[in-house]
Amino acid sequence: MYSFFRILQAMAGFMSRVIGRDVSYEPSQMVLTAGVTPAIETLCFCLADHGNAFLVPTPYYPSFDRDMKWRTGVELIPVHCRSKDNFVLSISALDQAFNQTRKRETKIRGILLSNPANPVGNLLSRKMLEALLKFAEEKNIHIVSDEIFAGSIYGEKEFVSIAEVVGSEDFDKNRVHIVYGLSKDLFLPGVRVGMIYSFNENVLAAARKLTRFSSVSAPTQRLLVSMLSDTRFIVEYIQTNKKRIRDMRDLFVAGLEELGIKCTDSRSSLYCWADMRNLIPTYGEKGELELWEKLLNVGKINLTPGSACHCIEPGWFRCCFTTLDKDDVRVVMERIRKVVGSRTSCG
Repeated sequence: MYSFFRILQAMAGFMSRVIGRDVSYEPSQMVLTAGVTPAIETLCFCLADHGNAFLVPTPYYPSFDRDMKWRTGVELIPVHCRSKDNFVLSISALDQAFNQTRKRETKIRGILLSNPANPVGNLLSRKMLEALLKFAEEKNIHIVSDEIFAGSIYGEKEFVSIAEVVGSEDFDKNRVHIVYGLSKDLFLPGVRVGMIYSFNENVLAAARKLTRFSSVSAPTQRLLVSMLSDTRFIVEYIQTNKKRIRDMRDLFVAGLEELGIKCTDSRSSLYCWADMRNLIPTYGEKGELELWEKLLNVGKINLTPGSACHCIEPGWFRCCFTTLDKDDVRVVMERIRKVVGSRTSCG
């Protein structure tokens, strides 16, 4: 038990340093899970019944369809965001999706946010977070905020956690639940450590019982207590990591631009969101998947097509550049050039 409380304290200290500039995270409001996948699924079980729905801004992480739906029976309602707005969520789009879903007599239990966004990499502003909290109160629904990339911000814009906003204003905290894990910011996917942070005591009580089936092992806890408590290491690591992500992102995006491929303006997470609409043979999901197959079979590179992320505009692709080194970027660009040349010769 001693080790268990130590890991909660270590996680709270880590989050306060890395994520919430003006937030002091309380260990008593945390529930540990074996990764973020069970954290999100546990919140679905806590907040919703079979057949209920969550609103999810698009494009969104493809595996939400698996993580949230397979065992819980909940429905995900895409809230479509568009390129002309840099795929930033609007309250009007959220309200439209809410009303259309209610007409089908489907009960909506909450909104699932990715902040920073995966795959686009943009950030929700404080103003938008305040508007979302007001919307949730008006509609009597919850907000689940996935902040797993919060320590991977490498632009000038600062990350604002919903915990910071709800703590500084007169909002209903019981509606706010945060998920976080160490797989992205610390590049520890195999360690399988995730967390639910909630202000709702009923949710915390239910989550503690459910996570009995997805607990973090004692050896893992002891290892992480030592690492997360090393403040100097954590600060230096995060700073170095942000610089390396930024440098690789700039190099990768510059390479794409030389090929006539532009990306959205993003400065967070491990991906870039590339606009290949002018390369798809026909406008639509079919044309997008044809390009994806050509990139895979001819170029020997695997990108994530936008349709997998429920993007309403065909031709966008998620590119993960953080698995590469600088020499790899040149190889990837040559392979994309081969596909671009093939497409040009056919067109």
